[in-house]
Amino acid sequence: MENKRLHELAENWLVEATIDDINEKLSNGQITSRDLVLMYLHRISSYDNGENAVNSVLEINPDAIHVAEALDAERKKSGARGPLHGIPLLIKDNIATEDKMHTSAGSLALADSYANADAFLVQKLRKAGVIILGKTNMTEWANFMAESMPTGYSSRGGQVINPYGKEFMVGGSSSGSGASIASNFAAGAIGTETSGSILSPASQNSLVGVKPTVGLISRTGVIPISHTQDTAGPMTRTVRDAALLLNALVGPDDKDAVTKTNTKLLNIDFTSFLQKDGLKGTKIGVAREVYFDYLSDEKASIMNEAIQQLEKLGAEIVDVVIPSTKEKWNIDVLTYEFKAGVNSYLKEFTEGIKVKSLADVVAFNFQQPKAMLKYGQKVLLESESTSGTLTETAYLSSLEHDQYHAKENGVDAALEGLDALVFPNNFGAGIPAKAGYPSVTVPAGYTQDGEPIGITFTGTAYSEDILLKLAYAFEQGTKHRVAPKFNI
Repeated sequence: MENKRLHELAENWLVEATIDDINEKLSNGQITSRDLVLMYLHRISSYDNGENAVNSVLEINPDAIHVAEALDAERKKSGARGPLHGIPLLIKDNIATEDKMHTSAGSLALADSYANADAFLVQKLRKAGVIILGKTNMTEWANFMAESMPTGYSSRGGQVINPYGKEFMVGGSSSGSGASIASNFAAGAIGTETSGSILSPASQNSLVGVKPTVGLISRTGVIPISHTQDTAGPMTRTVRDAALLLNALVGPDDKDAVTKTNTKLLNIDFTSFLQKDGLKGTKIGVAREVYFDYLSDEKASIMNEAIQQLEKLGAEIVDVVIPSTKEKWNIDVLTYEFKAGVNSYLKEFTEGIKVKSLADVVAFNFQQPKAMLKYGQKVLLESESTSGTLTETAYLSSLEHDQYHAKENGVDAALEGLDALVFPNNFGAGIPAKAGYPSVTVPAGYTQDGEPIGITFTGTAYSEDILLKLAYAFEQGTKHRVAPKFNI
């Protein structure tokens, strides 16, 4: 009888339930955190496995039920720690957890790897009372392995499927985080981004994705691509849920120096910036040149309608051009920083495996070509061919180029006199990513075939308060998101 009750809740009430909705039932004793874990596991078993499955969850935390029971006992004895007490979340498989789960970046080369410490952000989540329900599948090595690898594919987990339709791109590389939360397999997820890897799957799965300023959230214990561009961030179904997760994630870390640059957004409640009329009196730039060229006529129409909705909600719209849009960009910063970063992570956080360097990863892949080299490893080889010391002229020149043309001659120049820029989906991710600047994407509608479309708000460093305000006002004024019907 109890199983039947939980299954009914999982298939009805739990679908699209917000963190506030969950807390209401936890507070009045209608459900427990143990019930929540069981309900989410029911949904995962129903929709994430087998034929036509989403295939978004790579591993379940074997201690999840026991952690939930302990948090239930704590709630009963001394009350909740805060709004995330007993809330189940999923995290991307490149974020280290010191528990019974592996941390592999989706690669079979690290399939037996246990992290010897929690990532700093995981420590903060556990302190807030979060239940780490499991690890999500992802594009292998955060899509920094092969040029032709499809988003959402990994040698360890296979292909993640978009729950809105298998014909639609699922987005990468936080594809499992996106597909799982769209499918209501947890209350929220943590993804990571170097350039579009939160914004893309959030847009493709009709979610809210927050790509924070590099420095807002610690990267210690996250398998890296680039210390210049990497960040972690929340992926949720609502802006308020994303703000609640940000509250728990933000903070300085002595091992990640860039977090000490955040002097503005410390010890604040991000939900305090959420205003339904938050677009009134704002001035927003639309960078149509280049970025709208990628859109089909139907998607361009949806974006134009979204821009009209911004105006109806009180924003003044100004067409802008990012001065450096047509600069000659490359990925040299990523290519050179990847080797140094991966070697450092493998040395510090892994134990019990022979793979201890990028060279070892490359060799492992060559030894098992059928399993590991379906799409090759050209990107890994290019990074391995670098010195790993970050002394090359090509690297230093690209770093200097990217910093100036992404910041002063890029986003900052385009933002002059404006509150934010908007882009379709993640098409404007590249230059802000090189700058280390924040973006928030929100559902903006669907094509006739049901493919989700997102609108992305972008600002300068540490402008998350502004971006969340704008995103929330748009979300509340349009309420586009609908749950997938699993037509896959």
